[in-house]
Amino acid sequence: MTATVVLAPVLDLRAAEPLKGELLAARGQALMLDGSAVERLGGLCLQLLLSAIRTWRADGQALTFVNASEALTTQWSAFGASLADLSTQDALQ
Repeated sequence: MTATVVLAPVLDLRAAEPLKGELLAARGQALMLDGSAVERLGGLCLQLLLSAIRTWRADGQALTFVNASEALTTQWSAFGASLADLSTQDALQ
């Protein structure tokens, strides 16, 4: 079974704790992160998402970003994070 988490439009300090809770609740199963609504990405949520990518890899589970908004991809890249992590391919590659 694949869980889906819809990312909030504003991924800032206030969004970090709820996002962390959603990620922890989905741990142990394949996960799709829907980034279609994201308008702003802050550093703390970026760190959470990067940690999730590595955690899902270590657990041997797929983590896939779907429908990444232009704002999400632009800001992800501006932080220096790899756009390859936002590809629609799962994180098991």
